[in-house]
Amino acid sequence: MKPLIRLLIVALGIVVILQSTPSLDSRPLESQVPTVGVEKAAAQTTEKPKGPPPLVVDKSAPLLLDEPAEADKTNPQATAAVDADMAACFVCHANFKTESLAQGHAQAKMGCIDCHGKSYAHRNDENNTTPPEKMYARDQIDYACRQCHPSHDVPAAKVVVLALQRGLSQTDPKAILCTDCHGHHRLAQRTVRWDKKTGKLLPRVK
Repeated sequence: MKPLIRLLIVALGIVVILQSTPSLDSRPLESQVPTVGVEKAAAQTTEKPKGPPPLVVDKSAPLLLDEPAEADKTNPQATAAVDADMAACFVCHANFKTESLAQGHAQAKMGCIDCHGKSYAHRNDENNTTPPEKMYARDQIDYACRQCHPSHDVPAAKVVVLALQRGLSQTDPKAILCTDCHGHHRLAQRTVRWDKKTGKLLPRVK
């Protein structure tokens, strides 16, 4: 009987030891959550959201070429170019937007295409080697202007004086062209030149 008693004593001891040891499930719930995951989740909630910054509209930025400034909407000269549908040309030839000859014609609803043709191929050529549909050599300018302006009642002496004031050396009124006195309808710098009568691309001048 002694071995049996000893066995019972040992079994009771094991039971007592197991009951006195807290199991994982008996611990408080918060102590069972891994602290590493909690810290990572907390850090993620404080991180700034990724992605593009919010859109900020700069009201001082330049306007589109065909959009007059708010203060100029009542100025006929400022809106004339838009009314004459010249915006497509101003994408590359923005210098003519305020040029007096272009502005004067625009106020009369005469746009670039009225003198130079629609020139779609020229507009769409990103290499800038296709000429406009209509160009005017020096000996063709006056004839072209007379199609709409048949008369010129300015005294010859005044024409010569104005030409000299503009830095021209020509003193023969018959040799002075309309565009010598009216407007500044030429590009100050050219990277491409064509023969204005044939439309042939000319070699670049070094």
